Amino acid sequence: MSLKGKTLFITGASRGIGLALALRAARDGANVAVVAKTTEPHPTLPGTIYTAAAEIEQAGGRALAIACDIRDEEQIAGAVEQTVDRFGGIDICVNNASAISLARTLALDPKRYDLMHDINARGTYMVSRACVPRLRESDNPHVLNMSPPLNLVPAWFAPYPAYAMAKYAMSMYAMAMAEEFREDGIAFNTLWPRTMIFTAAVRNLLSPSGAARSRKPEIMADAAWHILTQPARSTTGRHFMDDEVLIAHGVTDLRKYRAVEGEGGLQADLFVPEDWTPPAGVLV
Repeated sequence: MSLKGKTLFITGASRGIGLALALRAARDGANVAVVAKTTEPHPTLPGTIYTAAAEIEQAGGRALAIACDIRDEEQIAGAVEQTVDRFGGIDICVNNASAISLARTLALDPKRYDLMHDINARGTYMVSRACVPRLRESDNPHVLNMSPPLNLVPAWFAPYPAYAMAKYAMSMYAMAMAEEFREDGIAFNTLWPRTMIFTAAVRNLLSPSGAARSRKPEIMADAAWHILTQPARSTTGRHFMDDEVLIAHGVTDLRKYRAVEGEGGLQADLFVPEDWTPPAGVLV
């Protein structure tokens, strides 16, 4: 199993989980389109499409940095064509770009509401739509949305309903498109972390002390790699959790993914039950 020679179109790949996945694919010798808005360094969110592309090439892959706002369908179409012109096609689309605001209804500014729904929901839909014609030409096409399982627990939504609906929309689109494009052999799945993942964005939300309760982005990257190397026709319409994917593939020691070494309690991510118990023999 390998992603060697495969072309990945990854939104939000300039940092965090998107970049970790890009680097994992690069180690196989994959081609990666780094599709994101960040062309200049951000004060609190390090990394640009250009620094990400350089890291990908240093890791053994080929990279194309594409400045793209996925709220604009013309920019999306242009990014797809740039990718095809450079690498000859698209095998994998990863809808990773996301906006977050953990606010209750009366506290949420309408502009933040629009941003989350424009990027998380509409952006995922439009990127998937633009990639499908190219994915049809691949011998093992995958679309992977970084969004939660469809567990409808109202108590999970109440603290941040707008964000919850924007993320659940991504999951709904994956399930709908898994059926819509089943005959084409295009896999549509979701992937979500069991615990908080310590990215720069999460550090800004939780403060640096959150690292001890979080895992590294690499756990999501490794789980995604296992999904994306499976046969698309038999691996579609599913909601995956990062640690469950790894355990299913024989990983029994997950401690290397902790952001800080130790045995402290990990914080469950949003939309995830807090009472999950790992299988016997699995170290977390």
